[in-house]
Amino acid sequence: QVQLVESGGGLVQAGGSLRLSCAASGRTFSTYNMGWFRQAPGKERELVAAIRSGGTTNYADSVKGRFTISRDNAKNTVYLQMNSLKPEDTAVYYCTKLITWPDGSEGSWGQGTQVTVSS
Repeated sequence: QVQLVESGGGLVQAGGSLRLSCAASGRTFSTYNMGWFRQAPGKERELVAAIRSGGTTNYADSVKGRFTISRDNAKNTVYLQMNSLKPEDTAVYYCTKLITWPDGSEGSWGQGTQVTVSS
């Protein structure tokens, strides 16, 4: 399974921005479909955004127009640019390799990165 390390979370005021990064192992990262998920306290983990190996993207309705997923295959890294953050975006954010589009995880997860948005 692929090894994943998320970073870039933090505390930000509503309306602010953060960029999350996810570094992945594997010599064939460019062939992976990747996704960002989040889990808030007391809630189930949910898909935030996904990106195919070819660059096609998919977003949860709640983040469309505010978040952008991208990838740098030379760095084995997938990013999540989060703008116009809201308190309801507060959660632990995880990345994962997808085996089914757009939200079927392979099952490997990183440690996650905490995002806290204050009102």
